[in-house]
Amino acid sequence: MLYVVTGPPAATKSSWKQARATQGPMRCTTIALLAACLLLTATAVGCSKSDNNKAKDCASALTVRIGGDSTDTPTVSQAEERVDALDKTLASMVRSGYEGVAKNASDAVEAKTQTGGKTRPEACESLSEDDYRALFTAKSINSLGWTDKDGQFDKLKMVEASGS
Repeated sequence: MLYVVTGPPAATKSSWKQARATQGPMRCTTIALLAACLLLTATAVGCSKSDNNKAKDCASALTVRIGGDSTDTPTVSQAEERVDALDKTLASMVRSGYEGVAKNASDAVEAKTQTGGKTRPEACESLSEDDYRALFTAKSINSLGWTDKDGQFDKLKMVEASGS
């Protein structure tokens, strides 16, 4: 049962006990319909997977498809960070005169994403296109061996693998 306390608010930030002591017995009203609605809402939310769990399921399915570490199951935000780190590294390399290494790295990621196929694994269907692309690219980076033990993009591993 859910009880809603009605009556004037307490004049201070004190607890409801002080309000009860100063205002006398409070009236309590049972709102069964509200309780039922809240219960149904909580149940419905509990039945669906969180976005992080959906991303982790998708990352696991992508590992089967393109390889990499099976324990590497980034969330969408972690995948976006990994892809952003690669993008910034490639841009910096081009500005510094290492276009060849940057192109080799970009080509390697492109080739890896091509091997993943055109269709999404079933576990990835519920993700938006942008979230799926971020996870797919992040998993490609991992499968190329360009991540450290914490799953962060490692530019030194990329440079070593891409040829300097």
